[in-house]
Amino acid sequence: MRNFAVLLVKEETALFSSPIAYAVMTVFLLIMGYSFTLTLFLSHQPSLVHIFFQMFVLFMLTVPLITMRLLAEERKLRTLEVLLTAPVSEIEIVLAKFFASMSLLALMLLLSGSYAVVLVLFGDPDLGPIYSGYLGLMLFGAALVGAGLLASALTANQVVAALVSLSVFLLLWIIDNFGWLLPSPFDALVTNLSLSVHFRPFAVGSVYLSDVGFFLSAALLMLLLSVRALARR
Repeated sequence: MRNFAVLLVKEETALFSSPIAYAVMTVFLLIMGYSFTLTLFLSHQPSLVHIFFQMFVLFMLTVPLITMRLLAEERKLRTLEVLLTAPVSEIEIVLAKFFASMSLLALMLLLSGSYAVVLVLFGDPDLGPIYSGYLGLMLFGAALVGAGLLASALTANQVVAALVSLSVFLLLWIIDNFGWLLPSPFDALVTNLSLSVHFRPFAVGSVYLSDVGFFLSAALLMLLLSVRALARR
């Protein structure tokens, strides 16, 4: 546990000393702030549903920038071998990098919580969809970070890791649009792989165990594969 805490502090320090983290947060908050203000004045509805869907898309675009360096940079700088020979396990290494990245996403969502505060102060919003929307974004973010971490574990090139992650995210975003082209039961299988299909209920105020299980299972599977990728080095 002590080794994990040391690794986590190291990863947090490395992440928040990087300009990428602040650039991602700044772009995220500027775009979401502009969109929230514009939507509020145009629709006059105390709702964050549209904002959640836009955050969904922005997460797919920004998470690869956060995760691309996690293990690829270690391999490129030849510090991964030193880390693997230290008295820490592959699981601790992967989890430290995962939770450090998740802390950045959590901070971004926490700062965006000011939109919900504005709605509460100047309107009477339904808080259920707000709670479920943020829950869905955290689960969705966990799945994306896990996949991005795996991509970073498989290559020493950060750009390649980012492009692979982004390509997979975009494919799983639109894959349900092609499900109807396939015969049964493959149509249902392909549709159930869609990220948007499982996120949509959270954004509108519904929480289903199947959607929670999908994102948690995806995150755990990606972390397990990342550990295996490190163990083979």
